Amino acid sequence: MNRKDIRNWSALIHISAFALFVIPFGNILIPLLLWQLKKDESPLITDNAKEAINYQITYTIALIISAILVIVLMEMPNLLIFVFFPLIFPILATIKTAEGKIYRYPFSYKFIK
Repeated sequence: MNRKDIRNWSALIHISAFALFVIPFGNILIPLLLWQLKKDESPLITDNAKEAINYQITYTIALIISAILVIVLMEMPNLLIFVFFPLIFPILATIKTAEGKIYRYPFSYKFIK
């Protein structure tokens, strides 16, 4: 696999997080599926996939907690922060990996090492 293909697959893994809007938990499942398909082809793809999946798991947990707080406490700004703000990071990760750079998500717990 050439360098451009590796960058494209890495970028696809990051941008696939938006599958959340089509498939429940697609933000985790689609990057996980892509990683399983391509994990033996490049360590860079594996690194990007782990980074994306870790961030998406962290984001999903924060989103669920935020939704519960909205129901219990009626704090709509809290939900807005956890819904819209974190969507910027997968876009940045896609752009950086497409350029061949490594992107590390902020505020991400490392579930998969």
